[in-house]
Amino acid sequence: MKLKKIALGGLLALAVAGTAGWLSLDKETRGLLKTVPTNRDLLFWTVPQRDAAFRALDRISLLAKWHVIPASTAPTALPPGPPLALPLDIDTYMAGQRAAGLVVVHNGKLRLERYGLGFDKDGRWTSFSVAKSFTSTLVGAALRDGAIKSMDDKVSAYIPDMKGSAYDDVSVRQLLTMTSGVRWNEDYADPNSDVAKFNNHKPEGGVDALVSYMRQLPREVPAGTRWHYSTGETNLVGILVSQATKKSLAQYLSEKVWQPAGMAQQATWLLSKTGQEISGCCLQAATLDYARFGQFILGGAVVNGQSIVPDGWLAEATTRRTPIDQPGRGYGYQWWTYDTGSFSARGIFGQGIFIDPARQLVIVSNANWAGGARDPVAMEARESFYRLVQKAVDDEAGTAPGAAGTR
Repeated sequence: MKLKKIALGGLLALAVAGTAGWLSLDKETRGLLKTVPTNRDLLFWTVPQRDAAFRALDRISLLAKWHVIPASTAPTALPPGPPLALPLDIDTYMAGQRAAGLVVVHNGKLRLERYGLGFDKDGRWTSFSVAKSFTSTLVGAALRDGAIKSMDDKVSAYIPDMKGSAYDDVSVRQLLTMTSGVRWNEDYADPNSDVAKFNNHKPEGGVDALVSYMRQLPREVPAGTRWHYSTGETNLVGILVSQATKKSLAQYLSEKVWQPAGMAQQATWLLSKTGQEISGCCLQAATLDYARFGQFILGGAVVNGQSIVPDGWLAEATTRRTPIDQPGRGYGYQWWTYDTGSFSARGIFGQGIFIDPARQLVIVSNANWAGGARDPVAMEARESFYRLVQKAVDDEAGTAPGAAGTR
C-alpha cells in the first residue's frame, strides 16, 4: 500500500503532504489548519480547527504516515429512492449536529443525502471509532480464513510481545468485547488519560508503539467480569489481525471489504509511529462509502454467494455480548447494540453508522459536535433522528411503529 505523510494527534506540523492535496483545500481551511497547536492532541483543538482538520488529516503533513486503500474497480450503485418524509427540518437538525454529511439508505436506495460545513460527497471525513467496527469485521474474516484459530485463543498467542503482561489472561473474544479487566482511562477531557497519551508514547526498541504502551498496563479485575471501553484494546485487535494474516490492515480491508463492497472512492488509514494502522480510529472515507459498508454488513458481508465471516459470527458480533449499564443497550464485537435488533458503529464528535436489519435501513452521520467528543445533547438528538427515520419507514409500509428500533 502507498505511504503518505499525515497529521496525527497533537503532532500536527503543517508541511505540505503534496501540493495538489494542499491546494484542493479552500483558503479558509488552509488558514485554520495553520492555527492548530502542535503541542495539543486533537481532542483539545477548537471547533473551527476540527472543522478544518477532520476533512484533511490525510492531505496535510506531519510525523506519521498512512496507507491508501484504493477505490473498488466495480463501485456499488446507490440508486435514488423517493425523498423520505420526516417531521423535522433537516437543515435545523444538521446545524444542531454540526453535520458534515447525513445519508439514509433504505432497501438499498438513497432516501436522503445532505452535506454541511462546506463538505461534500467527494470529500473524506475521518471516522474516529467507527473504524472499530471495520476492524471487528476483519477479525471475522481472519477466522474464516483460518488465520485466527479460535475466539478463545489468548491475545499473546498472536502478539508474542504481550507475553508476561496482563493480556496473557485475555482472549480474542474478551478483547473484542472490551472485557479484558485491564486498566484504561478513556476520558477525552483529561490530557493525562491513556487515550490522550498513548499516541505520544515512546516505544521500546523493536516493539510496536501501541504494544509497548499496552503491555505496561495493570490488571484491575479478572478478565471477562467487566465491560470497560478502551480504544487501546481495539488497536491491539488490529495488531493481532495483522500478525495473524501477515498482511497490513489496509491490504486486508481492501481484499475483504473495500473491493467486494464496491467502494466508490479511495480511503486512507492512519499509522502509528511504528507503522501499524491505528485500528481503533482514523479511517478517512467518503460518506457514501460508509453507507456502502453499512449495506455490506446488512447483507451479511457476502461476496460471490459466501460470507467473508464464519456462519453465525456476524449475528454474534452485532448483538449484545456484554451489558453496558444502559437499559436496552449492549456491546457486541466492536458494535453498539440495541435489544430491538439494531446496531451501530459510533465515533467521537458525531461519526456514526446505524443499521436496522428489520427495516433494511442504514443511516450515516459525519459531524463535529460543538459540545465535544461525547456531546450528550447532540447524541440524544441523533438517537431521536434514528427513531424518526424508523417511524417514517414504518408509516410508509403501514406497519406498527416499534416493531424494531433504537429503544
